[in-house]
Amino acid sequence: MQKYMRLSAILFTLMLVLAACSSDTGGSASEEPEGSAPASQGGGGESASEVCDADEFGCVEVADGESIRIATALVINGPDSNLGLDAQYGVQVANEERPEVAGHEVELDFNDDGCSAEGGTTVAQSLVSDTTIAAVIGTSCSSAGVPAAEILSGAGILLLSPSATAPGLTLPDARQPFFFRTAHNDEIQGAAMADFAYNVLGMTTAATIHDGGPYTEQLQQVFQDNFIEMGGEITGTEAVDPEATDVSGQLTSLAAETPEFLFFPIFTQAGGQVARQAHQTEGLEDVILAGADGLLSPAFIEAAGAENAEGMYLSGPQADFGDAYQNDFLPAYTDVSGEEEPISAFHAHAYDAYNIVADAIESVGIEEDGTLYISRTALRDYLAELTDYDGLTGSLTCNENGDCANSTITVRQVRDGEFVPIWNSVEGDIEE
Repeated sequence: MQKYMRLSAILFTLMLVLAACSSDTGGSASEEPEGSAPASQGGGGESASEVCDADEFGCVEVADGESIRIATALVINGPDSNLGLDAQYGVQVANEERPEVAGHEVELDFNDDGCSAEGGTTVAQSLVSDTTIAAVIGTSCSSAGVPAAEILSGAGILLLSPSATAPGLTLPDARQPFFFRTAHNDEIQGAAMADFAYNVLGMTTAATIHDGGPYTEQLQQVFQDNFIEMGGEITGTEAVDPEATDVSGQLTSLAAETPEFLFFPIFTQAGGQVARQAHQTEGLEDVILAGADGLLSPAFIEAAGAENAEGMYLSGPQADFGDAYQNDFLPAYTDVSGEEEPISAFHAHAYDAYNIVADAIESVGIEEDGTLYISRTALRDYLAELTDYDGLTGSLTCNENGDCANSTITVRQVRDGEFVPIWNSVEGDIEE
C-alpha cells in the first residue's frame, strides 16, 4: 500500500512540474496567432469594471446580440459631396469585408459634416450625446475637423480622419488628443506642390487663392513659404467665398502682377469659378492653373467646364496603391457605389480608417458575461502606439501628434477630362 502511495505522490509532483513548465514557456496550442487580440484578452488582465472605472471617459458597452456602432462624419450633401461620399464608400467596402468585430455586427451611422465649422460642430454635438458610438471616422474637411476634434476629444471619443489635411490639426500646441488621421499633412503637400511648380515647371512667380478655411489657407501658405525659400516670388494672395459665383474682382487684383502660376487649393463651387474666369481676365490669359485634392473630382471638371479645367495640375495623395487596390478594392468600390471609378481621392484612406478602428476594438475590448466593454482611452492609446500597420495605402505609423499617413504626394494633370498622374514627391516624373 505504501508503495502505491509513494508512486501516486511522485506522479502528482511530476504533474505540478509539467504544469509549471507549460506556463513559463509562453507557448501553447491554445494561444491566439501572433497579431490577434480577442476581446476577452483586452484590459491587460484587468476586469471590465476595473478598466472602465479607471477611464475618465468610461467604456462603451455592447450587450450580447447588440451591434458595435461606428459613426462617420463626412460631407455627403452639397457641392463637395463627392469628397465625403467617396470616403463613405471606402468605409462601406471595409465593412462589407469585415461586418463583424469582436463577435458583434458593426452598424454604421452616416452623418454629414457640411464641410464647414458649423457642420462639424453640429455633428460632433449630436454624436457626443449618443453613448453607443464607439468611434467616429471623419471629418472630410479640416474646417469641420477643428471644432469636431475639440468636442469629441472632450468626451473621449476617437476621431480618425481620412481626408482632413490642414497642418493645424496636428500641431503640438493645438492638436486634440483623440484626433488622428490616415490622410497626409499639408506641410508635405504644400512643399511638394512648390517643388513641382519651381523645379519641374520652372515657374518663378506665383499667386494664390484660398477661401478662409484652415485647409485652404494653411495649404496655400505652406506652398508660399516653400516656393519663396526655393527662390520664387509670390505676387499676390486673395480670399474668396467658398460659395462664390463671381471671383472676377480677386482675379483682376492678382492679374496686376501677371503671375506665371496660380495655385488655388479650394473646393468645387469657388474652384470652378476660378477655373472658368481666370483665362478670361486680362493679365492671366497664359497663367498656369493648379489646385489640390479638394478639387480632385469629376464634379470640379463639371463646375469648371472641361475646356477650362483642361491642362490644370492638381496635387493630392498617392494615385495607385498596388495590386490589392487595383484587383480587389476597386471592383468592390464599384459594387458599393455604382460608380465606374472613384469619385474623389480619399476612399483608400477611409478603408484603412475603418480597419484600424476595428483592430483597436478587438485589441482593447473586454468581454464579460456576453457584454463587450470598450475603453475609450484605450482606443486612443491603441492609435497612439500604432506602428507599421499594413494598410491599403501603405505602411502606417502614428506619430506623437496623430499623423499616421503614408505621405507620398502625386501631381495629376487634367487631360481629356481625366486626372492623369504625372509626378510624385518620391519618384519624381512617373508619366509613362
